[in-house]
Amino acid sequence: MVDSKQSVTVKERIQGFVGNQTALLILVLFILSGVFTALSGGSFLSTSVGSTILTDWGSYILLAVAETIVVISGGIDLSVGATLSLSTVTAGWVLVNGLHLDASITGPAAWPYLLLALLVAVLTGLAVGAINAVLINIFKIVPFIATLATFGAAAGMAIIVSGGMPLQGPNDFGLINPLRIPGIDPKIFDTGLFSPLIILMALVTVVVGLFLHKARFGLYTFAIGSNTFAARAAGISVARHTSKIYLLAGALSGVAGFYAYVRLGGGSPSSGTGMELYAIAATVIGGASLMGGVGRMWGTVIGTLILITVQSGLLMIGVATDWKQIVVAVLIAGAVAVQTLQKKNGAR
Repeated sequence: MVDSKQSVTVKERIQGFVGNQTALLILVLFILSGVFTALSGGSFLSTSVGSTILTDWGSYILLAVAETIVVISGGIDLSVGATLSLSTVTAGWVLVNGLHLDASITGPAAWPYLLLALLVAVLTGLAVGAINAVLINIFKIVPFIATLATFGAAAGMAIIVSGGMPLQGPNDFGLINPLRIPGIDPKIFDTGLFSPLIILMALVTVVVGLFLHKARFGLYTFAIGSNTFAARAAGISVARHTSKIYLLAGALSGVAGFYAYVRLGGGSPSSGTGMELYAIAATVIGGASLMGGVGRMWGTVIGTLILITVQSGLLMIGVATDWKQIVVAVLIAGAVAVQTLQKKNGAR
């Protein structure tokens, strides 16, 4: 009798832990870090590797944030990676071909031009988001097909605009390099892990997360993803709010394009190739349901970090990059399996 009660208690504790998505993700992240540290002889756990992971994280996080909002609303956006590519080359084209500037302008002297590049990249992303909204709301094309069309169009336009070659313009690599703050002992808090642009990406993520979880925008987003008919009956303009969602996703992809421009020193048409897969993977690993109505920004942040940790760890231990896609597929399958188990436990 006692053993039976104890076994039930253990089972309930396991189910409770599995049901805590954030705790599970953090555990997975720690396990992965421990495994890669052991296999790399301890070199994985270093400031330089940590800085590289965070720099890569900055490349993906806004695409994952954009995908999370879209997925929670019950849709999907396959165009985020191509939008990044188009945004970064459009910004590069304006600076290089439009203003006839080159890479000789560096440091703080490049900041006014980088602000212009940011504006152009965001406007480009908004344009793609607007096209997605029109295809979905006016022409009634399902999000998968609509964003697949804009994915192809944006990727093609990125090659046309750039001529298939990177556009090297004004830049300040100091914005992407690790930031050292005088007077702070690295042994206490190593600021060398963070660059100004990574901090900017984190701030944007926090702001969007607050809107998603604390503002009416998020309430409407979850409502539409949970039950479109009920949301419409409650007085929510589904078409208008869906348009806002895809416009925001496009704008965030544009900011990610600006990040890619600064990191690479120019606009490259291949900057966003394949990144939509990682954005979707990070969203699903973070706990968002592809059925809509479920998701948390915090989970997406950790999910993206898990993906980048796996990618960096595999490279450090000498695993061929071809295995990266397989590992991502396994992580997606595992995340969906956990979601299914959580639903079963909730049903009980």
